Amino acid sequence: MKHEEHEGGSSVLSDSPLARELADLAARRRIFTATPPPLPVFTRIFTVANQKGGVGKTTTSINMSAALAEFGRKVLLIDFDPQGALSAGLGINAHDALTIYDLMLDRTLDPHTAIQHTSNPNLDVIPANIELSAAEMKLVNEIAREQILARILKQVSAEYDAIIVDCQPSLGLLTVNALTAAHGVMIPLATEYFALRGVAILEDIIGKVKEGLNPALQLDGILPTMVDSRTLHSREVLERLKEAFGEKLFKTVIHRTVKFPDATVAQAPITEFAPTSDAAEVYRSVAKELVARGCVA
Repeated sequence: MKHEEHEGGSSVLSDSPLARELADLAARRRIFTATPPPLPVFTRIFTVANQKGGVGKTTTSINMSAALAEFGRKVLLIDFDPQGALSAGLGINAHDALTIYDLMLDRTLDPHTAIQHTSNPNLDVIPANIELSAAEMKLVNEIAREQILARILKQVSAEYDAIIVDCQPSLGLLTVNALTAAHGVMIPLATEYFALRGVAILEDIIGKVKEGLNPALQLDGILPTMVDSRTLHSREVLERLKEAFGEKLFKTVIHRTVKFPDATVAQAPITEFAPTSDAAEVYRSVAKELVARGCVA
């Protein structure tokens, strides 16, 4: 697709649907830029969410958590996606184990019994499997069903520096539970036009949760993923994101690479599978940004 140039060198894309979409996001980002509440002195819980699949959400959850663990932070990962990709990506068999679904349905269970350890002593996981897909139906009549995950995490939070919830690619009850339990939200966002369209919808959900269930909820940042600097489209989307989100956009960007699928097959974080690779270094950089932003102590 050609991008004709206007006078002064600006791209026709400046008057495209993409530009209008981003202009709308910039106008609506007031819930993201409001003065955030003071960070809690206890464990920071944040959700990795995007209702569009295939944007690197689970890859980010795994590798960012592993990098934080490598830096000495004690991290608990919550697999909150019925696909169980996070559990599988860390080599955890969730089929015969207690899962987050069991904890949500049975209040008498101790969450500690569902925690599984990984090869990194600072990184633990509560797994998920396909049974989690039945949660919305099973919990439809449950009192305070939006706060079930918050109740579970409260019982283990004192033992961790950070708890990271990897959401499913949808905006149902599970995602609302994750947002209600969290202090912050990270949104991995592929630098593609169609990936941008869902951000406004997610923004609305965050706003509603903030108003009705969790006033302390804030946006921790937008992480550009699947960046391909060789294409004009990817570069222009990245520039528009900078204009729309300003300081909320992570300085670190995640480029496309075969290293991430290879690490998934090996069932290990990139920091273990290819510790000296550029792919591992970028997630270490993301972890450092989280600490610098105050998202993790």
